[in-house]
Amino acid sequence: MVVSSPTRTVRIGSRKSQLALVQTYWVQGELQKHYPDRQFDVETMSTQGDKILDVALAKIGDKGLFTKELEVGMIDHQIDLAVHSLKDLPTNLPSGLILGCVTERVDPADGLVVNEKHKDKQLDTLPEGAVIGTSSLRRLAQLRHHFPHLTFKDVRGNVNTRLSKLDAGEYDAIILAVAGLTRLGMSDRIHQIIPSEISLHAVGQGALGIECRADDVEVLDLLKVLEHQATRDRCYAERAFLRELEGGCQVPIGVNTSVEGDTLTLTGMVASLDGQKLIKDSITGKASDADQLGQELAIRMRNAGAGEILAEIFAQINRE
Repeated sequence: MVVSSPTRTVRIGSRKSQLALVQTYWVQGELQKHYPDRQFDVETMSTQGDKILDVALAKIGDKGLFTKELEVGMIDHQIDLAVHSLKDLPTNLPSGLILGCVTERVDPADGLVVNEKHKDKQLDTLPEGAVIGTSSLRRLAQLRHHFPHLTFKDVRGNVNTRLSKLDAGEYDAIILAVAGLTRLGMSDRIHQIIPSEISLHAVGQGALGIECRADDVEVLDLLKVLEHQATRDRCYAERAFLRELEGGCQVPIGVNTSVEGDTLTLTGMVASLDGQKLIKDSITGKASDADQLGQELAIRMRNAGAGEILAEIFAQINRE
């Protein structure tokens, strides 16, 4: 167990990308506001996902792609906690680490960003063959299902890089998380918020997950001021759903959740890469049973055919 010290500096780990730093400095500022007598330092690290930009995410594997180096830093006591986009954090964490806090969620929807020449278009009015950029198999499968006449092309790089490629005409439109654009002060680039009926969002999308050592009672106590109960319940249900289906962030699994009072509703989706097969179902229950609800929905959907779809996808990815 980590020994508490009133003079201990808390070291916050972050990726070096602009979005990661915006999110991490927000966490630092909130902690500093609540604990003005404490010192919180930010230390940056490059992850494998930041270094490999010329290969599709699905082909390089996704378990810890944007988190492993930060997790090693915590285990080695180089940093005390790490700020993640929760959608990047694997559902099974390394021994000794824990999800210490989930912050209030920003809109988790996907957003359409268009090249200037299509500013009068929406997803359903883009011309046949229009090239849509996305690095997410989840988005790809759902959009192929609803808009088979569009063409899809992988796009990598940080948000600014992707927007530059779009504006240069490499793509007619790209799909980005509304939350990321909002946090970067680029919400004016959101041309259309894609409704959940078309694209269910990624597990944890829009929320920040703060990871720390499981035995660091002091840090866990400090993080309580940032916890958002309703977001935590929603994300725990989503992560349990994903964990039960054994799917990483680069598998076509989408979710949507809502909490009203103490009642939680979770909708889940599994689709084939070509969008031809899509299974969707929902479950409602007590928010306090979030993990159980996620597991139950996953089992129900696996028995309805989701298991076969995922098996086909894993086999296809491994062949490539």
